[in-house]
Amino acid sequence: MATQSRGIQSIEVGGKLLQALADAGRALALKDLALAAKMTPAKAHPYLVSFSKLGLIEQDADTGRYGLGAFGVQLGLIGLQQIDPVRLASAMLSDLALRAQHTVAIAVWGTQGPTIIKTEAGPESIYVNIRLGTTISVQGTASGKLFAALLPTATAKGIAGSAWRDPAFQKELSVIRKKNISVVRDSVVRGVSAIATPVFDAFGHIVLALVVIGPSATLDLKANGVPTQVLAQAASSLSKRLGAASEK
Repeated sequence: MATQSRGIQSIEVGGKLLQALADAGRALALKDLALAAKMTPAKAHPYLVSFSKLGLIEQDADTGRYGLGAFGVQLGLIGLQQIDPVRLASAMLSDLALRAQHTVAIAVWGTQGPTIIKTEAGPESIYVNIRLGTTISVQGTASGKLFAALLPTATAKGIAGSAWRDPAFQKELSVIRKKNISVVRDSVVRGVSAIATPVFDAFGHIVLALVVIGPSATLDLKANGVPTQVLAQAASSLSKRLGAASEK
């Protein structure tokens, strides 16, 4: 068993203030920031002074509130530049397939529409030939509808074509926007169903979709079902890695 490396406790304690500031997503007064980090203002203040000297945070001269400093912003931007969403999602795929108990896939928005770029077979595989790099239906697949719901209207409308004018399709997209989940049963291929959830970047834009695909007879499509919950947790975790704001 590997031994855990010993760190510097004071840095870990001070880091709770930075985490609290990140979770809040806005500048905070000393008392509120200390409360969020579960420490007293007197204990928090020396850490904030040091972080200010480093440029990690800065205090507004008018309001006295603490927000992200220039160096903190620089670190964040560099971090975003180094992150590859597809690489991070690909690393999660095997474990995701095992926990979801079904085939999982990564879909991105390509020049011609939603495109499957990677799959991982689960314990209960499906007998459907999913060719990587193939553009899939916007109105007939879980990931296609997800992108149509969450991409800018001009982008999605151009690919969806006449389906965009269908009131039933628009109603379905509206539900997807509210729930951040897309489900199809027996759509493109009879006997095959799918669930798709979005992964967002730091600007709130959808960058890819995580998809579970399985036989309609055994894939649980309910919102509280294991596949949906596993998929949603993975998408949320990945979005957080990409800098997306935490859901409140």
